[in-house]
Amino acid sequence: MSGSETLPRWDLSPIFPSFDSAEYRDAKAELARLAADAEKLCSEPGADTLAWLRSVLDIQNTAGSLAETLGAYAYSNYSTNTRDDKAMAELNAVEELSLPLKRASVAMKNSLAARRDEVLKLVASQPDLADYRFIIEEALFWQTKQMAPELEDLAADLARSGGDAWERLQESVSSITGAVWDPATGERKTLVQLRSMAFDPDRAVREKAYRLELDAWKGVETPLAASLNGVKGWSISLDKRRAWDGALDKAAAQARISRATLDSLILAIEESLPVWRRYLKAKARLLKLPSCAFYDLFAPVGASDRTFTWDETKAFVVEKFTAFSKDMGDFAAMAFKQSWIDAEPREGKVGGAYCIDFPRARMARVLCNFEGSFSSLTTVAHELGHAYHAWTLKDQPYALTQYPMTLAETASIFAETIVFEDAFSKATGDERLGLLESRLQDGCQVLVDILSRFYFERAVFERRTKGELSPDEFSQLMLDAQKRTYGDGLDPDALHQYMWAVKSHYYRPELAFYNFPYAFGQLFGLGLYARYRSEGPAFAEAYRTLLVQTGRANAVDVCRSAGFNIETPDFWRSGVKVFADQVAEFERLVEQAHA
Repeated sequence: MSGSETLPRWDLSPIFPSFDSAEYRDAKAELARLAADAEKLCSEPGADTLAWLRSVLDIQNTAGSLAETLGAYAYSNYSTNTRDDKAMAELNAVEELSLPLKRASVAMKNSLAARRDEVLKLVASQPDLADYRFIIEEALFWQTKQMAPELEDLAADLARSGGDAWERLQESVSSITGAVWDPATGERKTLVQLRSMAFDPDRAVREKAYRLELDAWKGVETPLAASLNGVKGWSISLDKRRAWDGALDKAAAQARISRATLDSLILAIEESLPVWRRYLKAKARLLKLPSCAFYDLFAPVGASDRTFTWDETKAFVVEKFTAFSKDMGDFAAMAFKQSWIDAEPREGKVGGAYCIDFPRARMARVLCNFEGSFSSLTTVAHELGHAYHAWTLKDQPYALTQYPMTLAETASIFAETIVFEDAFSKATGDERLGLLESRLQDGCQVLVDILSRFYFERAVFERRTKGELSPDEFSQLMLDAQKRTYGDGLDPDALHQYMWAVKSHYYRPELAFYNFPYAFGQLFGLGLYARYRSEGPAFAEAYRTLLVQTGRANAVDVCRSAGFNIETPDFWRSGVKVFADQVAEFERLVEQAHA
């Protein structure tokens, strides 16, 4: 990437011109009216159950779409400038306006449960309700996991100054923390910039950035440990009162998978660890190192040290998406042209990448921190995969667009795979080696590092039930988890003890164990790509149909519709085998390079 290139910032004006605009104020007023109407409707079902049910679904679609859009607009402004007091104030304002919707949701589930048999008969007999069968049955399940209405109301109200506030603390602290890179000039690097330097071809630069990053996290470990203790303590208390056996059971339900599915997935990943350690040892040989350190995980090899300008990235992604589906390629071209992407790293902007949907406006936006590597390019493809998923659902009723993280990550991983496979099939020599290593680099993160984060979070929940953890205890649990997964594939004296501070997902009070859906999406995405290779261009329409189904069924049934049984380890092993074959090819290419 050219050092002088100007990277894009997104344009939010098509959603709302500004916080002070009449459009935004009118939307907030509309949400207040809808929320009040929804609470009254759901609390007073009346005698005509069919009419009530239709009215509930209608207002759920209207109010839910508006509330998500307002919240997404406020968060998008906040996440690109965490010092924006107005954005923070609007986040709180939208949360407060949405409180009656949370009370309405509790009342609606209780009303459904009180008329369970009648409701299920109506859903079975009324054609216009058939599409809603799954979400109504799911609402009945979640009714068994909620507290009394007054307690749910209190929990929702307190969340703004409790669990949600802890999450915002982590975002704010991490977005403004940095370190002096050059003492002579006083040049500073943010944590996001330091982490992006893990892709630098110069090992001395990577190590310097890594050590400065660890020192920076050390400087803010106390507030971040307080934040993580607060979030996990909050979750434990509420999960217990809501009759969950634990956070993991709740996470599986949120992901719309069975425990058999989760156990099979984790087993397959654990079985794959020796393969990934072979890959890391081969990479160390290529880098002429005794072993890789954590800061070598993203070291470029082969021709993968090629950098991409933003214009090259746009052309590359659009071309590869179009090779799969004209519809998907046209979508990507539109997203680039209409400034859907905020790619510029800067102080005050959160790290990482995400896609956020604005259902009322029927559009999405993508945030990333682009630094020009092929991995950074695939991140753009990944997030545009999410955006394309939302695009396929934009004309569906809002209630039928709420898919779980497992299936959300499937779309993004599939998009990544399209980009990689097309590029890899045309590569030769050193470029082929570089692209293959880049793919394995990502796979190692999505399976091995994700498993380490899974182990870490499980251990945190076990320990947090007994009391608060110190920063050193969090760090030790993270090191233990990394040693358990990376094993002898990494230098045990050069791991990343502060990964618990890096990953903002840990700080989301209503979403524990965010990690395994990425592994799910990675392996399921590979299964879908194998079908595409087998069926050819005709699969593009089948893929689009599958995306539409993601809000209408659990993940087990959606995957079954694609021909996969995800409740057995064998399915997940088939995805792991793809990586195992790639590791064997990588080892072969490394040996050739040494010959």
